[in-house]
Amino acid sequence: MSKVKLIETGFDDLFIIETTRFGDARGYFSETYNYRDLKSLGIDIRFVQDNQSKSARGVMRGLHYQNAPHAQTKMVRVLSGKILDVVVDMRKHKKTFGKTFQVELTAEDARQFLVPKGFAHGFVVLSDSAEILYKTDDFHFPELEGGIIFNDPDLKIDWKIPEHELIISDRDKKHPTLATATFNFK
Repeated sequence: MSKVKLIETGFDDLFIIETTRFGDARGYFSETYNYRDLKSLGIDIRFVQDNQSKSARGVMRGLHYQNAPHAQTKMVRVLSGKILDVVVDMRKHKKTFGKTFQVELTAEDARQFLVPKGFAHGFVVLSDSAEILYKTDDFHFPELEGGIIFNDPDLKIDWKIPEHELIISDRDKKHPTLATATFNFK
């Protein structure tokens, strides 16, 4: 029996993943990634790189993507704190193109977010600080990076923190809207 559960989101291939935690007075143990268990649920992805970041409350990172031929699937989890994780479907052939999905992830909830190729991804830290770890199924290629502006008026994303309190990199402030972005996903 699989120790993981997939939660549907209404978007093809976009899932929330719950893993089983075994706890007692000493703490807990959890197997956070098992290729065999995910494959038994139809998720046949081999991850090649882990990325970790730590950010203070209000830090917003995103909305980022990497174009083909090295588009990335990501599996995101929170090691400490709480974030609002947000994605935008950029797959033109899908009925959910241009739609957003968001989920709160915490270190305590044992949930992960599986974001397939073809999505822009970003998050904002809702706790005092948060550490995030995400796996990718392809390596980072800076020349293939892209982004969508966090406050694209067509997307109407509620980041749960007032815009004037967000801490955003200069790079992320300069991304185009979805309507004017350049992207290619196969």
